[in-house]
Amino acid sequence: MPLSRVYVTVVLAMSADGKIADRDAAPARFSSSEDLARLETEIAKADAVLFGAGTLRAYGTCLPIRQPDLITQRQTHQKPTQPIQIVCSRSGRLDPNLRFFQQAVPRWLCTTAQGAKRWEQASAFDRILQIPSGSLDWTTILQSFFHLGIQRLAVLGGGNLVGDLVHQHLIDELHLTVCPLLLGGRTAPTPADGVGLTADVAPWLQLIQAKTFGNEVFLHYRRCHRPRD
Repeated sequence: MPLSRVYVTVVLAMSADGKIADRDAAPARFSSSEDLARLETEIAKADAVLFGAGTLRAYGTCLPIRQPDLITQRQTHQKPTQPIQIVCSRSGRLDPNLRFFQQAVPRWLCTTAQGAKRWEQASAFDRILQIPSGSLDWTTILQSFFHLGIQRLAVLGGGNLVGDLVHQHLIDELHLTVCPLLLGGRTAPTPADGVGLTADVAPWLQLIQAKTFGNEVFLHYRRCHRPRD
């Protein structure tokens, strides 16, 4: 059945105490090769991948689809070999020397009018989408994505971006890998940072699948109605 709006899937790995990076916000490279393969599988299902500027600065690259069977799967469904990689940055302050800009992937930038000026003379992005300079209305932004042909969106962080989507009740699925280490730290980012919600209005999830691989746990949730008392 055709979708009437963007379907949002969040894919994250976190420590056993709920941190997606350490206190220095260093790249989170603590998950296994199995987790990376699962991440690539979810990316292959998407029309576009969304991540924040902090995530791009930390890693310097995106994760392209490399597995031949996943590329074939996309071609079978008449999709481009690689999904669109969308960076969200209000300021537009991104290092043009990042390896991301040499990768063979379609790139979009979601930024303010001021941020767009930084890139108007460059060809680094295939499309620049302008957003208001204040708080982000993700419902409107996702509608813009949908009108541009994006039906399935994979969100890879960071915590503030995911927190905004949680706050605006826009997450449909969550793939969460729990990794066997403890990071701690009051300032270490979590899967969903930002303002947060009270329990009475928080979105509820249904556990679809739970699997283990070594000492990791892979959890797959889908948005559901709040359980009745």
